[in-house]
Formats: sequence, C-alpha cells, structure tokens
Amino acid sequence: QVQLVESGGGLVQAGGSLRLSCAASGRTFSSYAMGWFRQDPGKERKFVAAITWSRGTTYYADSVKGRFTISRDNAKNTVYLQMNSLKPEDTAVYYCAAERSPRRVTIDRDYDSWGQGTQVTVSS
Repeated sequence: QVQLVESGGGLVQAGGSLRLSCAASGRTFSSYAMGWFRQDPGKERKFVAAITWSRGTTYYADSVKGRFTISRDNAKNTVYLQMNSLKPEDTAVYYCAAERSPRRVTIDRDYDSWGQGTQVTVSS
C-alpha cells in the first residue's frame, strides 16, 4: 500500500516562496508518476504539476509554469514542489498523489493514492 506524507505548507506573503515535500513509501516507485494537485474549499481539485519517477519527465499547469518546479529525490523516495513568486490565487490545500503508469498524469481520478494535504496560504 502506497503511503504519501506531505509537508512544507504554511503562510507566506505574495512574491514569496515555499517548498512542499511528499515522502512516499510502500512500493517501488520506478514505474510511477507523482502529481501535485490543489483544492479550494467547495471547488474541484486542480492539477498543478507531475513527474514520472523513472525518467523525470515533468508536466505543469499553465497557471504555474515558470514559477513552480517539481523534482524528485530517488534515494529519499521524495517528491518536491518548489513554489516561487507565489500569488494569493495559489492559496489552497495541496495534495500529493501517486499512480503506477497513469493514463493521464493531469487528471486526479487517474490517481489512486493520495496524501492528507497541506495548506498553503498566500497573503496579499
């Protein structure tokens, strides 16, 4: 069973930076993709970024391109989301997700394993 534990959320001023971490355990992740999604209360969960574990291929939502960077540390089984130039509209609960060879890395229902989420709040 895959377990994902996020950390690194918090309160930051607009223009600031945060780095989220997602520690993964329970599987060999070489054929997995890892994704970050975010959700505002009462709204649908939205894709933020994803990375394939084996090749490190990355994917980004248009709204975060050039500001966010997803990366992985194979030795630590950890995926990171470096968030720079944060905006108030980036405020949300951020979730880490994992799936073995998902059909669509940008679609949340194609992922089976999820972390508990971490709150990111960007003040203006």
